[in-house]
Amino acid sequence: MTAELYRDPWGIPHLRAGSAHELAHAQGRTTAVDRAWQLEVERHRSRGTSAAFLGAGEAAWDVFARRARLDDTARRCFAALERRDPETAEWVVSYVDGVNEGLAEGARRTPEFARSGHAPGRWEPWTPLGVWLATHILFAGFPAKLWREEVVRRLGADAVGLFATDGPGTSGSNGWLVTGERTLTGQPVIAGDPHRFIEDPGVYQQIHLSCPEFDVVGLAVPGVPGIAHFAHTGTVAWAITNAMADYQDLYRERLRRAGEAGESLEALDPDGRWRPVTRHEETVEVAGGAPVRVEVIETARGPVVIGGSDPDHGTAEESGKDADDRGGAGPISLRYPPRVTGDLGFSALLPLLRAREVADVDRAFDLWAEPVNVVQAADTAGGVLHRVAGRVPVRDEGNRTRIVAAWEPGHEWRGWHEMPYGAVEDGIAVMANQRGPATPLGVEFAPPHRAARIRELLASRTAWPASDMADVHMDTHLASAAPLLDHLAVLGGLTPRAAALRDRLLLWDRRMEAGSTEAAAYAAVRGGVARRLAAHPVFAVLADPPEYPEVLRPWLALLPRIGFALENLLRAEDLYGIDRAALVRAAVEETAARPPGVWGDSHRLAPWRALAGDAYDEPGLAGDHDCVLCTSAVPGLTDLSARGPAARYVWDLADRDNSLWVVPFGASGVPGSAHHRDQLPLWLGGELVPVRTDWNRLTEEREPAPHDTPEENHG
Repeated sequence: MTAELYRDPWGIPHLRAGSAHELAHAQGRTTAVDRAWQLEVERHRSRGTSAAFLGAGEAAWDVFARRARLDDTARRCFAALERRDPETAEWVVSYVDGVNEGLAEGARRTPEFARSGHAPGRWEPWTPLGVWLATHILFAGFPAKLWREEVVRRLGADAVGLFATDGPGTSGSNGWLVTGERTLTGQPVIAGDPHRFIEDPGVYQQIHLSCPEFDVVGLAVPGVPGIAHFAHTGTVAWAITNAMADYQDLYRERLRRAGEAGESLEALDPDGRWRPVTRHEETVEVAGGAPVRVEVIETARGPVVIGGSDPDHGTAEESGKDADDRGGAGPISLRYPPRVTGDLGFSALLPLLRAREVADVDRAFDLWAEPVNVVQAADTAGGVLHRVAGRVPVRDEGNRTRIVAAWEPGHEWRGWHEMPYGAVEDGIAVMANQRGPATPLGVEFAPPHRAARIRELLASRTAWPASDMADVHMDTHLASAAPLLDHLAVLGGLTPRAAALRDRLLLWDRRMEAGSTEAAAYAAVRGGVARRLAAHPVFAVLADPPEYPEVLRPWLALLPRIGFALENLLRAEDLYGIDRAALVRAAVEETAARPPGVWGDSHRLAPWRALAGDAYDEPGLAGDHDCVLCTSAVPGLTDLSARGPAARYVWDLADRDNSLWVVPFGASGVPGSAHHRDQLPLWLGGELVPVRTDWNRLTEEREPAPHDTPEENHG
C-alpha cells in the first residue's frame, strides 16, 4: 500500500504503510516537511559544520564535534550495522531517503531558510546515527571529571563531596510506573516527563506509526527513525530516564614528535612504549568570521578533545607531564563506548516497535548502547519491568571520578557491566535520576527530593485514573529549601523589614508557584547566598579554571556549581570556617531592601533557537530545579529556565486512547503555523492532549496542509 498521512486536531502526524520500510520512508519524509530547519541544524551539528551558516556562536560546538570525531564514529557505527544487522541498516536508509525526499518541501514552508539564505543539504545513511550521537554525547557528563580535578587541586579531595549533585549540564527526567493494584482500571499506568534543554522546535516529536508488523505511538527524536524512548504499542508501553551512569573516560596523554622532521606524532602507552597516533587538520568555516583550524588527534584511548600536539606549556615531547601541578589542560583524550565498539544500539529500535509484552521490551533493551538509561515498562497481562540499559565499561575506580594517566597501567577497559534490575515496591516504581538500580554504575546522582515526592504523592491513593497523573507532573513542592530555611529560623540581628521577610518565609508552604511572592523572595535570598559563597576567598579560587574548550565550560562554572550544591554547602558540619549565618543575613537584608514580585515574573521560559528571529513573549513558570515540576533556574546566576519538561506523557495500559501527552510548543517546526505553539498553553497549565489512534477520528492529508504554511505575522 502507499503510505498514508493523517493528522489529529493538534497536527500530530499519524502514518500507516504496508511495511516497516515504507513506514520509515514516510516517517522521514513527514519529519522533513514538519521539521526541515531542525533537521538541517542537527545534521550540521553532527558533522561539526553548523557555524558555516549559523555563525561564530556555534564554532565551539563544531570544534568539539570534529575533535571528538562524532561524524566519523557515526559512519563507523553504520558500517558495522550494515554487517551485523542489515535489516535495521536498510530500515535506516529508508528513513533517510524519506528525509531527502521531503526536505525541499519542508524548506519552502520554513522561513528560517529564506532568512538565513541557507539551503538544506543531503542526508547520508549514517546521518541519523550522527544526530543521535551528537544529541547524547554529553549526557554522561564527562566534563564533571574536569571539575573534580580542579576541586581536588584547589581545595583537596574531601571537598569533592560538597558539590556532589547533578551538574548544570546534565539532563534528567521524572518517570513512574503504577501497577494495576493502584489504578482505577486495574491495569498499569506509566507516566513522566523528560527534562532537557527546551528547544524550539522541540526535541521530541509526537508521532503514530502503523504497519502490519506494529502500531505504535510515542515521542520520537527528529532525525532518528522509530520511537526509542517513550512509546505505547497497545499491549506494552515503556519510558526511560537518564541513569546517571558513568561510561566515558578522560585520559591525560603524553605526546611527542617522531620522524626525522618531526612530521609524525606518538603517544606513550601503558606498557611504556611510544606508538604512532593519527593526526590531521580540519577547518571549521564560520559565517561572517574567520575559519578555525582544528587539529584532530586520536590515540589508542580515543580522540584528543582537550589540548593538542603543541600545548601552551612545554614542548610536544613534554605534553602531559606535570599538568596537575601547573593546572594546564594538557592533551586529554575521550574514550566513549560507540567509538570503541562501533555500536550505537540502533539494533534495539525495530524490536522495540515490534514488542508485544514486557519480555520483548526487555530483550530489545539488551541491545541498547547509548545513552545509559533506566527503563520502565508494563503490559496488559500485568508484566512490569524496571531495569538499566546500555553499555558501561568495567575499569579502575579512578577512571570513574578523575582524569587518569594514559601511560599508567590499570586504566584499561576490561569488559562491560551487567545491567542491574530494580524492584517495583507496593505497586510503585519511581525514577528521577536518584540513586537506585543504577547506583553501582554512577558517581553522582540527583538529590532524592523529586523521587521521594513522586512516591509520596502516588502512595496517597489506591485508585489512580490516568488523567490525574497530571497532578503529579505539576507538583511544585521544594524540599531542598529546608537547609536555607533552617538557617533563617535561627537567624538574629535583622532589621525589622528583614525580620518580617524571614517570618514570611518560615510560614511559606515551600511551593514554587508562579504567582507566589514568597517563592520569589526565597529564590532571591537563595541567589544572594550562592553569590556570596562563590565570592568567598575559599571558593573564589575555583572561579578561573584552565582554558578548557568553551563547550565544556558550563560544567566548570563556579556559580552554578555553588547554586546547585547549596543544600550540601549549608548543611556541612563545617565549611572552611565560613560564617554562613553572616552570608544568609546579608542576603535576607538585600532581598528585604529590594523585594521581588512574584516568582513567574523572573522565572520565565528561555528556549534555545538556532537562529534568532521572531520575538516571543515567553511565559512565566512555576516549579524549580528540585521540584517534580523541574523548570531549572540557576541559583545566583539567573531565574530564567532554559531546561525543563521537554514533553509529558501518561501511558494507560487499560486503553491506549485514554493515554495523554503534551510538548512545550507544538507538532510543527514551522514558525507561524497553527501547530507551532498551540500546545504551549496546555503545557503551562499542566493539561495534556489525548492520544488518538482511531483512524476514523483523524484527517487524511493528501496535499501540503494549509496550517503548515507560515502566516505573515509570526509573533
